Amino acid sequence: MTGRSGPRTRDELRYYLAADLAALGHDRRPRGAALFHPIVHFQGLLRRVEYLDRRNDPISRVVVLAYKLRLLRLGQRLGLTIPRGVFGPGLAIVHYGSVVVNPNARVGANCRLHHDVAIGSKRGSSPVIGNDVWIGAGAKVFGRVTVGDGAIIGANAVVDRDVPEHTVVVGVPARAVRGVAEHDPRPVDGCGVADARRSRSRLRR
Repeated sequence: MTGRSGPRTRDELRYYLAADLAALGHDRRPRGAALFHPIVHFQGLLRRVEYLDRRNDPISRVVVLAYKLRLLRLGQRLGLTIPRGVFGPGLAIVHYGSVVVNPNARVGANCRLHHDVAIGSKRGSSPVIGNDVWIGAGAKVFGRVTVGDGAIIGANAVVDRDVPEHTVVVGVPARAVRGVAEHDPRPVDGCGVADARRSRSRLRR
C-alpha cells in the first residue's frame, strides 16, 4: 500500500462519504440527522479536505482553507488528530477522544477505530495497515509494521511487529492468540454498501 488515500474526483468523494457513513451505521438515518453527529461531521470534513487538496483551481484553494480550519477546530474539540490522506474508504471512528495517527501511516478500507488509539512512527517508519482491520480501545500500533487484512487488534494491545492477516492479537507486546472467529467483532463493510449503491445508481441511468 503506497501513496496517499482519499478521493480524487467528485464521484470518488461521493463514494468515500457513502462508505464512511455506512461504516458508522448512519446510512439509514435521515441525512440531516446524521450530519449533526460530531464524528460524521468530522469525517465528512476530512474527506472534503482530501478532495479539495488535490484540485488546483483558485476557488478550491480558498475553500479548502476554510474547511481545514473547521476540521482543525473540530478535531481539537473531539480529541482527534487524524491527518488527511491516511485512511481508505469505509472509515469508522467509533468514539471520539484521544485518537492520534501519524501522517505517514497508511490504512486500507473499512478500518474501525475505537477511542484512545495511537498509530505512530518509530525511528522514522510508520505502520501499514490492511483492509477490514478492527482496532480496539487503547491499542497502540507503531513503527515499521504491517498489519494484514482482516486482523483484530485487541483493547490496550501494543503492536510493534507484523500481524498476519485474519489474526487476533492481544497484550503488551501484542502476540497472536488465534485466527479470527465467526463471533469476533468485525468492521462494517462500508465499501460494500457504497459499491451496491453505485451499481444501483448506474442501472437507473
